Amino acid sequence: MNALPDNPGSTDPSAIQSAGPGTRLGIILRVAFFLGTVIVGLWMFQFLLSVFGVVVAGTFGLFMTGVSANLLTMRIFDRRPFSDIGLASGPGASRNLVIGILAGGGAAAAMLAAPLLAGTGHLVARPNGVFAWSSLLFYLAVLAFGAAGEEMIFRGYAFQLLIEKIGPFATVLPVGVIFGFAHSSNPHATVLGILNTMLWGILLGYAFLRSHDLWLPIGLHYGWNAVLPLFGVNLSGLTIDVTRYFYRWDLAPLWSGGAYGPEGGLLTTIFAGALFFLLARAPVVPRPAAIACILNEPE
Repeated sequence: MNALPDNPGSTDPSAIQSAGPGTRLGIILRVAFFLGTVIVGLWMFQFLLSVFGVVVAGTFGLFMTGVSANLLTMRIFDRRPFSDIGLASGPGASRNLVIGILAGGGAAAAMLAAPLLAGTGHLVARPNGVFAWSSLLFYLAVLAFGAAGEEMIFRGYAFQLLIEKIGPFATVLPVGVIFGFAHSSNPHATVLGILNTMLWGILLGYAFLRSHDLWLPIGLHYGWNAVLPLFGVNLSGLTIDVTRYFYRWDLAPLWSGGAYGPEGGLLTTIFAGALFFLLARAPVVPRPAAIACILNEPE
């Protein structure tokens, strides 16, 4: 589609044509509007912090911002359905989601189980620790909203439009770097933690290239995020107490990540790198891409 649909409020059809999604102006307008909506959305949801705390406010704020930015941009400029960002149901959707959850969660579990087996990691009971299934289920749901929100923001409409117009790797690499810098304000952030988050941003972009939908990257993102707190480690600098245990390391912070959590250590570098090879061989179902149509072309 090279031009916007007819707009009853416009009296200059040539202006609409000049801002179509196939033109440089059209791309700039869409990406700028998307980014502006994200910034405004994140700012508006800051009020949730004082009411619900960092984890709950941050995850639901990300989710609502991701939904709003994608929905508004597509409806205003292209009148596309929301599902076009890669959230359509159908053959392959559930498989890609499950593959992502198993891959992300499995990598996180293996990364933390290995030191336990080697005696360089220990699960230690928290003083006065309390476990409740309701609390665990609540935080697992909250983390699902957070993972979906981040993927809609970083791998949603703007990301997919750029893939269509400037190419996959010219988009995946810089967006991955931005994804890393976006976490630089997290508590206890370190240089290695930010670099690892960049690596994860590239990995999640690669997941989209494999599946052409958001189900695989959402599953991968969620599986990783959900398993880390179950072992009692910090998640990107945030402490989420959902079990009666915390993880004590006998490894240097270079490997364990210190207060930032495993994502600030070399163990994450190794396991995130291994996930590239796993995803390359996983039975992912490539689905028709509605925005990044270039991915539908046979290689």
